Amino acid sequence: MRSHLLNETTADLYRRSVTEGVDRVAAKLATTQRPHTGISVDELAPVINGIDLDKPLADATAVLDELEDVYLRDAVYFHHPRYLGHLNCPVVIPAVLGEAILSAVNSSLDTWDQSIGGTLIERRLIDWTTERIGLGPSADGIFTSGGSQSNFHALLLARDEACRLVMKKALDEGRELTKAELLPKLRIFTSEASHFSVQKSAAMLGLGYEAVISVPVDRNRRMDTAVLALELEECASEGLFPMAVVATAGTTDFGSIDPLPEIARLADEHSAWMHVDAAYGCGLLASPTRRHLLDGIERADSVTVDYHKSFFQPVSSSAMLVRDRDTLKHATYHADYLNPRRMAEERIPNQVDKSIQTTRRFDALKLWVTLRVMGADGVGSLFDEVIDLAAAGWDIIDADPRFEVVVKPQISTLVFRYVPAGDEIRGDLIDEANLHARKALFASGEAVVAGTKVDGKQYLKFTLLNPQTTTADIAAVLDLLAAHAEQFLGESLALHR
Repeated sequence: MRSHLLNETTADLYRRSVTEGVDRVAAKLATTQRPHTGISVDELAPVINGIDLDKPLADATAVLDELEDVYLRDAVYFHHPRYLGHLNCPVVIPAVLGEAILSAVNSSLDTWDQSIGGTLIERRLIDWTTERIGLGPSADGIFTSGGSQSNFHALLLARDEACRLVMKKALDEGRELTKAELLPKLRIFTSEASHFSVQKSAAMLGLGYEAVISVPVDRNRRMDTAVLALELEECASEGLFPMAVVATAGTTDFGSIDPLPEIARLADEHSAWMHVDAAYGCGLLASPTRRHLLDGIERADSVTVDYHKSFFQPVSSSAMLVRDRDTLKHATYHADYLNPRRMAEERIPNQVDKSIQTTRRFDALKLWVTLRVMGADGVGSLFDEVIDLAAAGWDIIDADPRFEVVVKPQISTLVFRYVPAGDEIRGDLIDEANLHARKALFASGEAVVAGTKVDGKQYLKFTLLNPQTTTADIAAVLDLLAAHAEQFLGESLALHR
């Protein structure tokens, strides 16, 4: 069994095995005609469940043959131009090269003695990102597994920083306030279009879902700052504490960017931590033409970025950045076996001092290789392309009498629904038709779109992150959706006659 360990004696086997795997994937990418095959859970589950994991196959070639049947054939391929579903991007080749290297070397980014070089590369990329944001000379951050973890980490810092400040103020006034007494009084403000990880984070931080105040959005699906101002005033009048205001730069459903400068002003007025969830919109940091859409983000106390969304990186590649590196101490714990306190005094750069994870992949390498090959403008121009595509897509849908579209996109998401001519068809039946159209399209394998609800009604969603997608693809998918919806309505109406 030692023959399977990657070392100096098995380097040739490693090369052959990985090359064969790469050849298989390359062949699939070159010949894939649809985003996926349309296979159902009921069809695939028995095949996978029937595999005896206690009986290994003869060699890697046999495993790859089997993998063809249980994964590669039926996988959802995000590089296909008619994958218009979730926030999954096609990946750039330099990043995949970085992924191959980091997997083989297998550095762990928790301590310096496990990741010499890797630690410094990650730190340089954190500095590069904070410079792009404009957070200032005291900024810092850490790579994470994704936007949800980044948001959680930021709100953990916000919670403990709020506790520190409020408890200190109480002590200065001659009264003692414990953390247990304070936690139920902390509140987080975020728009009703923000990511659900804000609510989940509040629950995991011991604050409860009810600690999150949902602020309505305006007609463009951006946080209504007039309402935010009122909510913050009411919070103070009730003896509660505004722990954080979470602004979103690229909402999951609409791609909308909250009014960051005004939110920053209000957060500052009420001594609240400002966090910007730019998991989706972070690609604008590299855009040669649209960086101004993020104006105000430089005033945040913390920022979430997901390179695996709009920097075209493989999952996972995310980061949480802070204005003041000292706030990262709220997640610091010194373990004698790993990162004893003396290491900090000796200025040994252990990234675990900043992270809520211990063992952590060298995901930063993917972005490093990408920037060294393509440059920031190269990445940003790809994101610009999909934003341009979304604008053209909006024109197509807005001019199509079969559909109604919710709002002009700020980034690259289009939310719309099929609406039949006339007003004799019930609203609930129209909702069912839109839901059916999405499911039927997915089952066909011809395209993948997402869905959501707007004001209680069922809508469809194009998430455009592939520069290879064209307006012709958008028009073709609209025709497919309309055909599925019309067939459903025709059959439903015939049944009730």
